[in-house]
Amino acid sequence: MTTTEEIPNEALAIALCSDADRAEQARLFNACFKKDVEARHLAWRYDENPHGSAVSLVSRPPGGEGICGYACSPRLAVPGGDRSAALLVGQTGDVMTHPDWRKRGIFSGLDAACMEAVGEAGWALAFGLPNRRSAHIFQKLGWETIGKVRPYTFVLRSDAASRKARLVDGRLRALLVPMAAAAGRLARRKLRGRAGSGYEIRPLDAFPPEVDALSVRVEQDFSFMVRRDAEYLDWRFLRNPSGRHRAFGVFDRAGDFAGYVVIELPRPGSPAGYLVDALAPDPAALAAALEGALVHLASAGASYVQATALDDSWWRTQLLAAGFQAPKADNHLIVILYPHQADHALVAAARDTSRWYFTDGDRDDETMG
Repeated sequence: MTTTEEIPNEALAIALCSDADRAEQARLFNACFKKDVEARHLAWRYDENPHGSAVSLVSRPPGGEGICGYACSPRLAVPGGDRSAALLVGQTGDVMTHPDWRKRGIFSGLDAACMEAVGEAGWALAFGLPNRRSAHIFQKLGWETIGKVRPYTFVLRSDAASRKARLVDGRLRALLVPMAAAAGRLARRKLRGRAGSGYEIRPLDAFPPEVDALSVRVEQDFSFMVRRDAEYLDWRFLRNPSGRHRAFGVFDRAGDFAGYVVIELPRPGSPAGYLVDALAPDPAALAAALEGALVHLASAGASYVQATALDDSWWRTQLLAAGFQAPKADNHLIVILYPHQADHALVAAARDTSRWYFTDGDRDDETMG
């Protein structure tokens, strides 16, 4: 019987995948991550995105199924509010090598093939947030490190679950959970004060078309932002196969749509909720959105809420002002960049991550289902 050691890397075939390969990719995903992903979940991620289909690949041994996989999903990005310069960019995800085939350098060939395909597709750049295990691989393959992203925590309840979550950032953070919960209550009162009485939060079954005009307004203030239109947001959140996302619209006294917020409910048996995404040009409407998100997550049974933000970014400022607690200094992931059109405005814009509009909803990881 042939073993993995007897098959040289040069015998592996790299193949671009289509919708016919999703079941095979799901089997590889489950073997790598100990998950229970189905083909339809990957079809949602790779095939149903209104911004276009993902570039996904696998490496296969002769006569066998995929043993290494990789994907890059399109996002329609806008540089500095200039919609005439909007172009697709790619976000990496689902980097996976079967346990029996690891530590053989197989992924390097897959990355080269993927980036070649992304360049041929005309995307301006690719970016990613690799985990700590794979970050050094990307750096060796020539990707630029352009920033850092960190998790922030809002303590809703002073309980054992919150203490365990804060212990990740040190024993002192865990001991100070009662103070963090008290600070959270004060921060929510401040949010209510900033919001005033001019806005109402309502559940959304679908994003209204007016959201695109709000996105246009917000895009002017950021060098790099994924366009948030109704079709994309409906796909990203309301048709997410996890079924855990909830969207809420912010409406003014006249009933006009003024913004939205998206949360992810705790998984069964989990104390963690997520503040996933928000958009509201008016600061009072944004405060109403954030307070509404925290209210709904608390009523859903979350002990704490997590969200991530890029260093020195606007979103980080909003999270801290809303009462989220910062992590310890070394609790971060890097942000990486692979430019394909060096002269495009998006490439220059992407290199300054402090000016990105970037929330958990812009990530491509397990918090998205």
